[in-house]
Amino acid sequence: MTSNGATNPKDEGAAVPPQARGSWSSFLKSIASFNGDLSSMTAPPFILSTTSLVEFSSYWAEHPSVFIAPAAEKDPAKRAVLVLKWFLSTLKQQYASRSEKLGSEKKPLNPFLGELFLGKWEDEAGTTQLVSEQVSHHPPVTAYCIWNSRAGIRLQGYNAQKASFSRTINVKQIGHAILHIDEYDEDYLITLPSLHIEGLITGSPYVELNRCSYIQSTSGYTAKIDYSGKGWISGKKNSFAAVLYPEGKEKEPIYTVDGQWTDAFTIKDAKTKKVIDTYDPKVTKTTPLIVADIEEQDEMESRRAWKKVADAIAKGDMDTTSYEKSIIENRQREMRKKEKEEGREWERRFFSRTDKFPLFEKLAGKLGEQINDNLTNGVWQFDAEKASESRPPFRKEGSGGVEK
Repeated sequence: MTSNGATNPKDEGAAVPPQARGSWSSFLKSIASFNGDLSSMTAPPFILSTTSLVEFSSYWAEHPSVFIAPAAEKDPAKRAVLVLKWFLSTLKQQYASRSEKLGSEKKPLNPFLGELFLGKWEDEAGTTQLVSEQVSHHPPVTAYCIWNSRAGIRLQGYNAQKASFSRTINVKQIGHAILHIDEYDEDYLITLPSLHIEGLITGSPYVELNRCSYIQSTSGYTAKIDYSGKGWISGKKNSFAAVLYPEGKEKEPIYTVDGQWTDAFTIKDAKTKKVIDTYDPKVTKTTPLIVADIEEQDEMESRRAWKKVADAIAKGDMDTTSYEKSIIENRQREMRKKEKEEGREWERRFFSRTDKFPLFEKLAGKLGEQINDNLTNGVWQFDAEKASESRPPFRKEGSGGVEK
């Protein structure tokens, strides 16, 4: 960057492999007029990920002990701040863990309708389970449910993305998540932050969150998280400041939290300024997700379905990548055509549309949030009846490889 914030021409494409500079330049030109869902964007091969977007739901719970901690807290205000702490602890996993691992953010594979990702975490928190399903293709929507029966805690939600371009890719996330704690029959509505992609010019993209998001509880507490990027001149990237306050009393916070969502943050008593808790991702290790071995997976499960595509991407074989992707896409087109001819819709395995969402309306009304069901092909809820009829995530005790 130059001192006035402009990009130095020498930086352009600095992180792009020499043989890919032409395709990266064309990509930048194509997104300048882009407005729609990210799945329709064609990215140069070197920036393709081997992971499907349907797997991203797992980033909500890679710290199971932090996820279940609120269920063991009797005080409602402290419980609300533990929910806030858990949510903040997920942000690094959700928005930065891949770019750190792969050198930059990669474009994930676009899930097909009905694609599944099933897994579980086993650690001192017990067993925490994950079901993620692509419930809509146009627009692309992923629904998920994560639960720990021993702790009596469950997260379910769904999301889509709407992208636009003005100097960078801006992404508005549509949808929401709800965390439920059995012991207190308590719910927390979680809104999703907006984000934009930094580092496009250099060819080393990463995510920066912007604006704000909320957590609204049925126990009468609201958390507001304000995100601020690095800015042109000073400050640290991925910064945020959050407050937890009794509903309607934003100027009277009980707790404050600040730091970086990719690094450490500190929770303080708002009145005394005393530090009551800290979180550091370098100290709090993630628990590996266990997934069934590929040969044991259902043909709709993500890693089995995309294996040939992922292998080709990993080898840098773009001809095979295109060929194998087209097989999956053509099969999907044929299925949609047949369904249309027969006047039916694809049956989702674990989720159902609902036209009644009183809990969302009750909590969202306090925040001025809209349901936006026209942008997500409906409102999606985990269907326990369907799930009980479907096969469990693991057929054999102890089967499955460990990811990461």
